[in-house]
Amino acid sequence: MSIFRHPNFNILRDTTKHQGLRNRLVNVLIEKGITDNGVLNAIKKIPRHLFMDSSFEDFAYQDKAFPIAADQTISQPYTVAFQSQLLEIKPTDKILEIGTGSGYQTAVLLELGAKVFTIERQQELFRKTKLFFPKLGYKPKKVIFGDGYVGLEEEAPFDGIIVTAGAPFVPKPLLSQLKIGGRLVIPVGDDVQIMTLFIRKGAKEFEKHEFGDFRFVPMLKKKN
Repeated sequence: MSIFRHPNFNILRDTTKHQGLRNRLVNVLIEKGITDNGVLNAIKKIPRHLFMDSSFEDFAYQDKAFPIAADQTISQPYTVAFQSQLLEIKPTDKILEIGTGSGYQTAVLLELGAKVFTIERQQELFRKTKLFFPKLGYKPKKVIFGDGYVGLEEEAPFDGIIVTAGAPFVPKPLLSQLKIGGRLVIPVGDDVQIMTLFIRKGAKEFEKHEFGDFRFVPMLKKKN
């Protein structure tokens, strides 16, 4: 299968070497248990090095997290793939992302065909990603500077909600903004988080699944 490339990728230096490194990364993810072909194809397509500081370019396709602006991180590819797989996204699903960060996870959601609404609490990252997405040909429905703890009531309900920072507790607004059958993927905890999946079964009924320990930067407290 040939690698899909957005028109502007050439300008932003996406080379055959990068593509080869992405193929190798996909093999690593398969070995670690990622089975969703849509997620694997998204990882294979997206130039992760463009979402990172150029000083980390040589390491962009290692399965590791790296620092980005505002003391945040671009998540480990396995973590991105694992959370995306848990969402079980279908084309045109309406997804709310809490924590735009570098925009890499957003790009994966968009490659899966989701309609993405993404919220970022850090003004620096919000401004950067809002300008950066169009350069790669990506079009989230909305990129919002706001409070992830309250979600996005005006666009609810959502087929899925993904939280990309460590939450000390599960915000009730996020649960309430899921459709019946909708899925919330959220790492819950302080220093170490447990990856947790909630599936909404009814107005007040949720099914809960836990998937082991992960480490995320903290989900920032509410804006004043």
